[in-house]
Amino acid sequence: MPVLTSRLNASSDEFRANADKMAERLAEVRALEEKVRANSERKRADFEKRGQLLPRERVARLLDRDAPFIELSPLAGLKMHDDDGDRGASGGGSIVGIGQVCGKRVIIGASDSAIKGGTVAPMGLKKALRAQEIAFENKLPMIHLVESGGANLLYQAEIFVDGGRSFANQARLSAAGIPQIAVVHGSSTAGGAYLPGLSDYVVLVKGNSKIFLAGPPLVKAAIGEDADDESLGGAKLHGEVTGLGEYVAEDDAQAIAYAREIMEKLNWDAATPPGQGEPPKFASEELLGVVPADDRTPYDVKEVIARIVDGSDFLEFKARYGAETVCGHARIGGHLVGILGNNGPIQPEGSMKAGQFIQLCDQSGTPLVFLQNTTGYMVGSKAEADGAIKHGSKMIQAVANARVAKITIVLGGSYGAGNYGMCGRGFDPRFIFAWPTARTAVMGGAQAAKVMEIITRAKNERAGQPTDEDGLKAMSDMIRTGLEEQSYALFGTARLWDDGIIDPRDTRAILTESLNICAEGNARALNANTFGVARF
Repeated sequence: MPVLTSRLNASSDEFRANADKMAERLAEVRALEEKVRANSERKRADFEKRGQLLPRERVARLLDRDAPFIELSPLAGLKMHDDDGDRGASGGGSIVGIGQVCGKRVIIGASDSAIKGGTVAPMGLKKALRAQEIAFENKLPMIHLVESGGANLLYQAEIFVDGGRSFANQARLSAAGIPQIAVVHGSSTAGGAYLPGLSDYVVLVKGNSKIFLAGPPLVKAAIGEDADDESLGGAKLHGEVTGLGEYVAEDDAQAIAYAREIMEKLNWDAATPPGQGEPPKFASEELLGVVPADDRTPYDVKEVIARIVDGSDFLEFKARYGAETVCGHARIGGHLVGILGNNGPIQPEGSMKAGQFIQLCDQSGTPLVFLQNTTGYMVGSKAEADGAIKHGSKMIQAVANARVAKITIVLGGSYGAGNYGMCGRGFDPRFIFAWPTARTAVMGGAQAAKVMEIITRAKNERAGQPTDEDGLKAMSDMIRTGLEEQSYALFGTARLWDDGIIDPRDTRAILTESLNICAEGNARALNANTFGVARF
């Protein structure tokens, strides 16, 4: 296979400027993630006084040492609801990620009970639902580390109805043969009581676990009964009387040890060894400077491909046809993949090429990797005459119906229907991650402002009215500024348009691990039944 060459000058002033800007944007993301961790860390003294581990310490103890761990959506809900992006940053009130436990890959969801008692905000619910979706698609066991005050009642209207979906998903996961383990470190009350109730294995912590449909105050108000937490739903009750819990631990550490022991004893496949493959011939460090600091400046997506595929070896498909859309075969971490990237708007020829390439990969069972950076499908009289809608629709159909695993990395622009054709969130990629330079919107702010200006002028002309130039300028500025702000990576990741913003240098490692996860999920056989495991 032909080996890509590179014209990138890593010692140029332009490269250094790009790299510096990328580092600046990445630093902003990492600083915000650190604020979430710091917010949780502030409660350390309280947890230690109670003899408990902090939520992130629980996750660390659960995971195999030195094994990969991909944290998902760490900035979910950023600057939404009670999350102020500063001391109140919460990451959706949970820690979610994929890692290995006793050599078996699992998805972990841990309540961050050091932040607002682990209560669930609307984006925290969406984060949990996304975790269940990943579990379904990749046949991954789920381990819940639970300590939550339940739904944040201030936002119940945004949580209650869709909250039921999380319990329906649990029942369906069990019916599908995907095991779920719940370690109840503290409160799991009201609707949250069904989380352990619908899990296949429940571990309780003596003196700390509290599982009931209504706490003492509500019981008193509802039926006049005086009761305490322990008699209503403590570990002794559920471990000895109701049978809700299978294991009762002395403390957090032992509870996590029980969870690991359960995974070790389950008849579940061991994790595939980390993907192998010849490293790229160009340094991953150089990915920092590939994307221009000015997002209006074009760049060659093959410079990115050369730094993430095995041996920088890339067999391009129809290289001279619809060249703005790049397609080709390569390996990443030893996995054969089909790659689609953008070097400009998607022309009708590029749509046809991509549609054919996707179908070929689907036919051969080859996973697809999408590297997004496009202004969308080409517009204009020529593009329309050449069948932009018809051929673009074919590409979108191919993306939507491809049965193989799809993984998307948003490198730069993800505008208009280009987001759809290049497998944006709405087309259900198995995983979708973004670089700090990602921009997602229906169109650019300047273009949207210009469109509205033209429409307003035309409307006034038809009505025979003069145009208020100052008012029109104010409107244009508002539209341009609003769309620009709503297109940035941080805005999108807060709304779970991606599964997290990653360091560009980690792209190959994250793709390799994602492909490992997808390959295991595809090969895994489940012992499904029609009802799920019920508690009798």
